[in-house]
Amino acid sequence: MGTMNASAPEDRRVLLAAPRGYCAGVDRAVVTVEKALELYGAPVYVRKEIVHNKHVVQTLQNRGAVFVEETDEVPEGATVVFSAHGVAPIVHEEASRRRLKTIDATCPLVTKVHKEAVRFAEQDYDILLIGHDGHEEVVGTTGEAPEHIVLVDGPDSVADVQVRDPAKVAWLSQTTLSVDETTATVDRLREKFPLLLDPPSDDICYATQNRQIAVKRIAADSDLVIVVGSKNSSNSVRLVEVALEAGAGAAYLVDFASEISEDWLEGVRTVGLTSGASVPEDLVDGVLSWLAERGYGTVEVVRSAEEKLLFALPPELRKDMREGSEA
Repeated sequence: MGTMNASAPEDRRVLLAAPRGYCAGVDRAVVTVEKALELYGAPVYVRKEIVHNKHVVQTLQNRGAVFVEETDEVPEGATVVFSAHGVAPIVHEEASRRRLKTIDATCPLVTKVHKEAVRFAEQDYDILLIGHDGHEEVVGTTGEAPEHIVLVDGPDSVADVQVRDPAKVAWLSQTTLSVDETTATVDRLREKFPLLLDPPSDDICYATQNRQIAVKRIAADSDLVIVVGSKNSSNSVRLVEVALEAGAGAAYLVDFASEISEDWLEGVRTVGLTSGASVPEDLVDGVLSWLAERGYGTVEVVRSAEEKLLFALPPELRKDMREGSEA
């Protein structure tokens, strides 16, 4: 590496986005599994990854959580936790048939979208669900009203959308999409269906929105943006796209500091850093240490919102925690 474009260490800095990392729904889901392990002992079964983060899943596995794809892999009568992304009603039915003790860690913001799907379906609307095919959240929401829901995977798929009655159409969205992407899709849908009904409230989750606003604020000033998160985390993948659209020189998604390539730092003065909504802060600290060892020791926090939202733990768990403390 020539000295010409290497920046002097005193020029080098990290812009650390805030808010970043854990949202209230993820925090609640992870604590739910931890508390279930404390209360009932291992193994506690979890249907699907509790949240889309490799490190979190591995840590919980080491403590005795057993991750399964489907409910029929759980032994009869055992305890199963449903992931933050939500499940279709049929999954609840399967669980009760197998006499499983269920703890539902679905994020309350996802539950809200499920209820909206049920309500629109009861009014016999066709529901255009904006989201990614196969994503757990989309599968769960679709399961609430399968004969009423049509998946719309981004603005380009609007042309193919067919409905029964253009006067009875509503839209809903996967909570972890980018705000810009959803707006573009809704605008396109509204051109096609002028009577399109909006959901009662903006369903893009507060955390997705805040993390995207935060990364936009640092992107234009960053030669390189590093997003800590897993490849199957929709909101983390979006943060990379949002950073690039907002003017970052380059942007990459990594699970751990060890995945960063030294080559990315070539000629880089300012590194932007953020993390997806399912990422524990110690992984971000790992990246900060890695960068500090390479001369990026100056860290400026760029804060664009305060987050104070907390969700209560699932009621099934709270009840057992109370009884446990009384015993």
